[in-house]
Amino acid sequence: MQDSFDITTLIFIVLAIFVVWRLRSVLGQKTGSEQPPLDPISRRDPPLRPNTASADQDNVVRLPGANGARPTIDATATAAERWKGFAEPGTAMARALDEIARAEPSFDAASFIEGAQSAYEMIVSAFAQGDRKTLKDLLSREVYEGFERAITEREQRGEKVETTFVSVDKAEITGAEVQSKTAQLSLRFLSKLITVTRDAADHVVDGSPDTVVDVTDVWTFERALGSRDPNWKLVATEAGQ
Repeated sequence: MQDSFDITTLIFIVLAIFVVWRLRSVLGQKTGSEQPPLDPISRRDPPLRPNTASADQDNVVRLPGANGARPTIDATATAAERWKGFAEPGTAMARALDEIARAEPSFDAASFIEGAQSAYEMIVSAFAQGDRKTLKDLLSREVYEGFERAITEREQRGEKVETTFVSVDKAEITGAEVQSKTAQLSLRFLSKLITVTRDAADHVVDGSPDTVVDVTDVWTFERALGSRDPNWKLVATEAGQ
């Protein structure tokens, strides 16, 4: 009996080792360097310090190629080369971008613009839908309070807004500033929208469901460099020229 028990036990041990080996070869194993999903207006690189906070993934805006990959950046490139097409050499904006890149070497202007454009579309749509939860995650406290107040007033009047993005024709950085390790980047968005406001009786009170409108917005995003939170939050909005 003892011999039979030992042989059976040995067979199960061998099978268990084989199964574990196959699972590791197929699924891989954690190395500690996996990248978390990127948030809206997020840097393409991971936080400088480990991010232990749990993120709500419902409102994630994935940047292009954001499956854990970092942008390809030439560390030997001069400032003039790195910011070509974004800022003229020697300008205040170029110096601010340099300062951001020194604090966070993987900062990439093109990727930032792509993420900001995604956030722009999400915020405009969330405001039209009265989606306070999404807005709260993407806006500074002061900006959120203004948006929330406008939504509440609209709801009290019984009005609803329908907004459809036709296109975002251009998104560009127009200003950059770093003060006390806090970075601010301003972007101008040129977009085409169809937007209409209806009252409680479904009558159009503003806009048109058949008219495409050209819209220019200048939005400013802010982030504390080196923060655990990788998000850039909207801190100011204005109508652009």
